[in-house]
Amino acid sequence: MNTNAASPPPPHWSTSAAAMLVALASAFALSQAFRTVGAMMATPLSGHFGLSPQQLGTWAGTFHLMFGIMQLAMGVSIDMFGVRRTVLTAFPLAIAGAALCTVAQSFGALLLGQALIGVGCAPAFLACTVFIARHFDAARFTAMSGLVMSMAGLGIVFTGTPLALLIEAASWRAGYAVLAAFAVLSWLVIFWRVREPVRAADHADPRAAPAERPTLRKAVRELLPLFAMPHTLGLLCFACVSYAAFITLRGLWLGPVLHERHGLSLVASGNVALVMTLTGMLSPALFGRMDPGAVRRARWMMGCASAGALMFAAMALTHSRAIDIGLPVIYGLLSGYSVLQYAYTKNAYPAAMTGRALALMNMAMFLGVSLMQWTTGVAASWAAAHGVEPFRAVFLTVAGMLAAGTVAFLVLPRASERSRPVSA
Repeated sequence: MNTNAASPPPPHWSTSAAAMLVALASAFALSQAFRTVGAMMATPLSGHFGLSPQQLGTWAGTFHLMFGIMQLAMGVSIDMFGVRRTVLTAFPLAIAGAALCTVAQSFGALLLGQALIGVGCAPAFLACTVFIARHFDAARFTAMSGLVMSMAGLGIVFTGTPLALLIEAASWRAGYAVLAAFAVLSWLVIFWRVREPVRAADHADPRAAPAERPTLRKAVRELLPLFAMPHTLGLLCFACVSYAAFITLRGLWLGPVLHERHGLSLVASGNVALVMTLTGMLSPALFGRMDPGAVRRARWMMGCASAGALMFAAMALTHSRAIDIGLPVIYGLLSGYSVLQYAYTKNAYPAAMTGRALALMNMAMFLGVSLMQWTTGVAASWAAAHGVEPFRAVFLTVAGMLAAGTVAFLVLPRASERSRPVSA
C-alpha cells in the first residue's frame, strides 16, 4: 500500500487536515470501543447464552480475526478509492453488525454480528495512519500517531464504567444499541467533514503510459519482498503479541477476573477498567514524545514487553486484589510502547515499502489479538476441566506468548538501528 499517493504533505499543521483527522479518529474510537466491550459484557453474555470460556474467547477474537484479515484489502481500497470512500463504504457494516448483536437470539448470530463489526471497522486505524503519512510532516509521524491513539482511547473509556452502568440499568443489548448509534453519528461526521485533495496521479500527462492500478493480487505480490528481508519475521512475531496482550486483558478478561476472583460488582470492575483506560490513553502520546530514536527504540520495545510479561505472571501466580487492580492500571501506562513499532517499521524499510510494511504489521497485530484471545479461552476451558483456576491459565498464557514474541524479536535479525534503507 502506498502512503505517498497523495500530494506532498503540508510543511506545517493544517487546521483543515487536523479537523479531518479528528473526524476519522471518531471511527477509530468506535473501533476501539467495539474491541473492548468484552471486559464488561463477558459476564452477562455468559449468563444469557451459557457460554464457556472458550466460546468467550472465540466471540472476542472474531472481531480481530476479521479486522486483521481485511487489512490488506482495505489498504488496496485506500490506494484505489481514497481514505474517505473506503471508510464510508465499510463502516455501515459495523453499524449493521452492532444492530445484529443488539437483537441476537443465538451465539451464532452474535458471532456473525462480531464478524460484520470487524470488517466494518477494518479501515479505521489504517485510514488514520495513511492520512497522517500523507498530510503531516514525516518528523511528526510518531507523535501524531500517538495522539490519534490517545484520542481513540475515548472509545475504550466508554467500555469501562459508562458501559457497566448502562448494562446494570438496562442490559448488554443496550450497550450494542448505543454503540450502533454512535457509529451512525461518526459516519455522518466523516461524510460531512472529510475531503481529500486531488491526487498527483490525477494531474498526470494523459499522453503518458497509465500507471498500473492497485489490486488485491498486486498487493499480495508486493508483500513478498518484505518476507525476503531478514528482519521482517522478528518484527511480525513481536507485533503479534505486543498489542494483543493489552487488548486481551482490557477487552476480555479484566471484568471477569475482578468479578469472579475477587467478587467486585460490574460497576466496580468498570471503574478499574476506566482507570486502566485513562492510563492507556495517556501512554501512546507519552511514548510518542519520548521516542528514544532509532538506536535505542528496539531495546525500549523489548524492555517494555518483558516488563509486561512479568506483570501477567504476577497476576497469574497470586490472588491479590491489590495486584489484580494495580497491575492493569500500571500496564495501561506501559502499553503505549506499541506506538514505537510504527516508527521502527518506518525506519526499517525503504520509503517505497513503508505502506506495505505498515499494512503487514497491522495484520500481524490484529490477527495476534484474535489468536491470543482464542488461545486464552482454550486455556481457561482446559484449566476449568482439570481443576486449575482459569485465570491463572489465562494470564500464564498471555505472559508466555508475550515472552515468546519478545525473545523471537531479540534473537532474530533486526533492522539497522542507525539508518533507514534507501532502496527496495
